[in-house]
This record gives sequence, structure tokens and C-alpha cells, in this order.
Amino acid sequence: MMQHDEQVALCALNKIFGYHPRLALGLVEKTGSAMAVFSTPELQAPGHPELVAQVGPAMLDWADRELARMQEQGFRFLGYLDNDYPSPLREIPDPPLGLYLNGSTPPAQIFEMRPLVGVVGTRDLSPYGRAWCRKLVEAMARARVQPCIVSGMALGADGIAHQTALECALPTIGVLPTGIDKIYPWQHERLAMQMVGTPGCALVTDYPMDTAPVALNFLRRNRIIAALVRAVVVVESKSKGGSLMTARYAVDYGRDVHALPGRADDLRSAGCNSLIHENMAEIITTPEELVARLGLGAPARKASGGANVFADALRRQFGNGSTELDAGLMVQKNRGVTVEELSACLHRPFAAVMTAVSTLEAAGFLRTDLLRRCSLAPEWE
Repeated sequence: MMQHDEQVALCALNKIFGYHPRLALGLVEKTGSAMAVFSTPELQAPGHPELVAQVGPAMLDWADRELARMQEQGFRFLGYLDNDYPSPLREIPDPPLGLYLNGSTPPAQIFEMRPLVGVVGTRDLSPYGRAWCRKLVEAMARARVQPCIVSGMALGADGIAHQTALECALPTIGVLPTGIDKIYPWQHERLAMQMVGTPGCALVTDYPMDTAPVALNFLRRNRIIAALVRAVVVVESKSKGGSLMTARYAVDYGRDVHALPGRADDLRSAGCNSLIHENMAEIITTPEELVARLGLGAPARKASGGANVFADALRRQFGNGSTELDAGLMVQKNRGVTVEELSACLHRPFAAVMTAVSTLEAAGFLRTDLLRRCSLAPEWE
């Protein structure tokens, strides 16, 4: 039996049984191969006769055309029986029959060379969540063992995790809720193309080409994120949402879950706080502690001392002309300055400066005392 035949059959089975992969795996095991499923009379899939009805020559013809289109566009299909199929997916009870991949690096170097860590969170990310998302990925980039960051390409936490990984020279994998030929959301098209062209990075999905981003698709996407990684980090999550589902999948699959706590009255932290309360997730207290719990080794300390290092980091995160940049540089020159004094020196409203200082503190640049006196965080001293 030719390997090409198995690829075609797995591609066809993935389309038919995409939402019920266990049924297809059972049929493959019972008949001996994916291709044999299509030549076995009187197949049975309890409760799903409509799926069995699709098993036939017409679906194999469709899969043959699908694989040809993929090859023309530079995509790959990794069947469940392929050596290149990601080994972490084989550990779960419902692995996809195949994965579509878009990337410039051989699959083994994408999935097997580094530990994979998922970073997910709400689309409606707060400044606190945004700062911590960057902070946590940056800490992983400084770790002795540098991981690959996996997320779902969504707006908010996902996009920040992917972008920060690229900025820190970490590989990153985006799991799509669409066909491999589509980018969702469209705002991340440039980010997606950057990932595709970066060694070690990739876009993956288990959906056939031309699949649109309908609501039901996101559950399958979240399941793949949870299955690929050794641990999931939840930055911010509401009481219901995709990142919470990813965390619950991770628990079911025996993966570790870590959650960033938030205020009790902040809706964007309700999911994280619930995961911690229910002992489904370890609480994140510092980036260094997270890196240690992930088994990545202690992160190297940030370079300290020169004003250019601190200023460059501020500009990279907040941009020129921002209140955060101006406040941070003022504190560096005047250790112990109060928020009121900063407001006066910068000629900016107290509320705006107070918000900027809080953001800088959450991002790990500054610290304040009870009298609102500001100083650099220890790692920037």
C-alpha cells in the first residue's frame, strides 16, 4: 500500500470525522489502515450513520484534490500515521486525523526540538494583563531552556504572546480556527506572515482548506493548543471563554496549568481566579517562579545599569512620547520622586501619571511605596 494512499485516506477521514476523531481512529484500528476503511463494507459508527455514509470514492477524490492544492500553495498535511505527526497529540484520546501546516521549518524541528508552552487569555486584555503577558514571555525567553510559545492567533493575549515571542527570538506556533489558507482575525495577517517566514515557527490547523471561522470551530482549536503543550499559561480570562476551555482541556490531558491572579471584582480575571480557587491552576506570582515551575531553568537577569538599556526597554514596550516612557525616565533620574511630583514635573494630569506608574509597576519597571514614592524595580537597579 502506497504511503500516498494513506495520506489521501487520512485527509478524507479528517474531513468526515473532524468533530469525532475517536470514531475514525477506531475504524482505522479495526480495519488495519486508513485506506482499508474505504474498502470495508458495512462500516459502523454507532450514532453517526450520516458520517459513515460519506466514506466512499467521492471523498477520496476530494482529498486527492485537497492535497494537490496544498502542495501548490506550499502547505503540508501531517497524517496521524506519519512520522512527522506531533508526538504530544498522540497522547490524547481524541487526536485529529491530520494537521495542516504552513511554515518554513521541518515539522520535527517545530514540534520536537523544544518544550511547547501555551500562552492564552482574553481578547479584551487589560493594561495589567498586557504588561504581564509580555513580561512572562520575556522571562521564558531568558530561561536556560527556551520554549516554543503556542497560542491561538486571536486578538488580545494570543497576539501579544506571538508578537513578544518573535521580538525575543522565541519560536511560536499559531493554531488557527480556520483552514490553513485563511488568516483569522484579518488584523493578524502581517503577524501570521512573519511567523510563517521565521525558522521554527508555523501556523497549524486540523480544518480543511476554505473553512471559515464559525463559533463551533474554536473548541477544536483550543483542544489542539492544550494537547500540543506541556503547560498552559492563562494571562486573563473571563468566567466563560476560549482560554478557560483551553485550560480545562489541558487539565483533562494531564498538562500543567498556570494562571495569573487578578482583582476579585475584575471580570477579566474571573476565570483565572476561579481556576486557582478550584485548584485547577497554579498561581503565578513572579515570572521567575513560573519559569522554574515550567522546568525551563532560572531566567537570566536583565541587563542593568546604563540608561540606554532601561530607556530602550521602555520605548520598545510603550513607544516614544508615552507618559510611561517619560515617567520611567524621570524616576530613573530622581529616585524616590512621588507621583504628585511626577505630575508636576511632567506637566501632565495626576490621573494620567498615576495610571502610567501603575502600568510601569505591573510591567516590572517600577515599584512604589505607601507614600507613592517611586523607584526602579530591583532588576533595573
